[in-house]
Formats: sequence, C-alpha cells, structure tokens
Amino acid sequence: MEIRNFEFSGEGMQRIFDNTDWCVGIKNWKPANDITGISNLERHNKTDELFVLLEGSCTLVYANEENGKLKFDAVKMQKDKVYDIPPALWHNTITKKDTKMVLIEYANTSMDNSDIHDLTSEELDIVKSLA
Repeated sequence: MEIRNFEFSGEGMQRIFDNTDWCVGIKNWKPANDITGISNLERHNKTDELFVLLEGSCTLVYANEENGKLKFDAVKMQKDKVYDIPPALWHNTITKKDTKMVLIEYANTSMDNSDIHDLTSEELDIVKSLA
C-alpha cells in the first residue's frame, strides 16, 4: 500500500478523490465563475458542501428564499478557512483567474438532488454589487 496524491490545474472543477461516502475536488477559475460570466446559483438539497481557498480570490454569494424572493448576501473567503454551504442554500462562487480551492461534498451530490436558479437581470445586478 502507498500514499497517493492528486492534483488538477485545468479550468473549472474536477473531482480528484471519490469514494462511496464523500469526494474531494479542486475548483479553479472558469469563465462561468468570473464576475463577467456568472449567471446562476445552485443548491444541493441533501448535503453540505465545503470550500477552502488555497490561492487567489473568491466571493461566496448566497441567497435565502423570503416571501417568494431571494435575499442575497456574500462572504469574501479568506485563505485556509473552511466554509460550509448548508443543504438547500442557494450559492455560487465568484473567482479571479488565479483562484484555486478545495471542495468537499457528499459523493452522491449530483443534479438529481440539486437545483439551478438562473439569475434575472435584477438579481444579477445585486450579485455583482456584492462581489
């Protein structure tokens, strides 16, 4: 038996370790996570999702549903801190080109138990102002 190591340096997110319970991914900048490319929020309905900023800059934008509307907020991530996105919280990451994060989530997280919300132009203006 040996110690294994994993890496990913491409655009976007890649699961680098996956077992039957949980997975670890590397999430790098991609155009859809740039301030000029963001267009939606997602939520995972059955599991938490954890992020750790290793390099660069990331703003976690999130929204809670109140009276049929989304109420937005954001957190500017700090390096070496763990950020927990609880189940069913709408969220997305806004990153810059030099960003690298670790992502940890339940192995069975998929679009079967997640949702996407396409941002309206008004919501997009709010999200961009928070970033």
